[in-house]
Amino acid sequence: MEQPPRLPSPARAGGPVRPLPRHRPFLLLCGEQIASSVGRQVTTLALALIAVTRLDAGPFGASALMALSYLPGALLSPFAGLLVDRARLRALTILLTVLQTLVVGSVPLAAALDRLGLPQLYVVATVSGALTSMLAVALQAALPRVVHPGQLLSANSALTGARTTGQIGGPALGGVLVGLTGASTALLAACTAYGVEALLLLALPAALDTPAEHRPRPGSRTAALRGGLAVVRGERLLRRQVLAGAGFNLGSGAADALFVLYATRDLGLPPWQLGTVYAAFSVATVLGVLLARRFATTTGLAAATRICAVVAALAIFLIPAASLLPAFPTLLGYQFVFGLAATVWAISMTTTQQLITPPELQGRVAGVVQAALTVTVPVGALGGGALAAWLGNVPVLTGGATVALLAAARLWAR
Repeated sequence: MEQPPRLPSPARAGGPVRPLPRHRPFLLLCGEQIASSVGRQVTTLALALIAVTRLDAGPFGASALMALSYLPGALLSPFAGLLVDRARLRALTILLTVLQTLVVGSVPLAAALDRLGLPQLYVVATVSGALTSMLAVALQAALPRVVHPGQLLSANSALTGARTTGQIGGPALGGVLVGLTGASTALLAACTAYGVEALLLLALPAALDTPAEHRPRPGSRTAALRGGLAVVRGERLLRRQVLAGAGFNLGSGAADALFVLYATRDLGLPPWQLGTVYAAFSVATVLGVLLARRFATTTGLAAATRICAVVAALAIFLIPAASLLPAFPTLLGYQFVFGLAATVWAISMTTTQQLITPPELQGRVAGVVQAALTVTVPVGALGGGALAAWLGNVPVLTGGATVALLAAARLWAR
């Protein structure tokens, strides 16, 4: 049986350890997460609305927009991890954020010139998704260089809470801006958020960069990439968590793709109830952030991952069950239970990965893990949409929940 990593105690560190509330680099990362989350939420909403309302994209066009935002990141994440381990990390994160600002800003510029079309929107979604994925890998690798190993669980919880703040406020801000100024102009607010993100990253210390002695040797790209894959394959606990997460995302991706259509057309939920259902997820995420450290410390990181994976998978069965039970409270229960369990699972899994991985391989391992977890999301979404047109929504939602549960159950296998 695999040995789960232990959480080191900051009190046993060789030197003084700064508390997270007074840790300036960490607080800068929290601010960056809020700004980036707001920017991405506004961007996602505005691009989707432009595609549907202004450019008359059909269901497949809207699905393709979502798939293009995920697939490039999944394909490029391992190479992004290698770049993270080789590059000056602080400069790289700033460059990625500046490029994100320029790419997203091209949409309102083209709209003002009356040159905006679906091809440009697909290119923007593709490049923006790739940049988002690369930045996520970079910041995941950066955290163990910023805080003590014993603070990783609390730090990951706090960063998740910061992202959640943006995920709650971002759609609301985006909706207001779209209503007042139009979707294209609202993207200027997203660019402003990316600009704030770049300034916060600029304020990070140069010590964030990979030490020269830990950087892979030039010319050994293939061997360097294999180094990250070798950690995932060689560490049984990490390998099982990645496989379970990938399978889970395959099933939940199908459910996510059908959720709005199913809730509005099949169940007849009015807009205010659908909005309340999504708000329940946000509340559950905040609660998960608050409970993650206590639960993972009490049960252990590996046990917390196993328990929360199964609970999150079981919650997905509440979606098709809403066709038999009172729909509104059933979907409220789904979003709350799923949001709580999935948040604790993600925090525990990320902390486990960072504790297992050697410092010089953080970027490459993060890239491999992110690629494996991300690539199945658009596959599940597109596959679920295609099967639902043939079989109907409820059978596909039930099948997606079953796939997610079988994947989560692998974590319990001996």
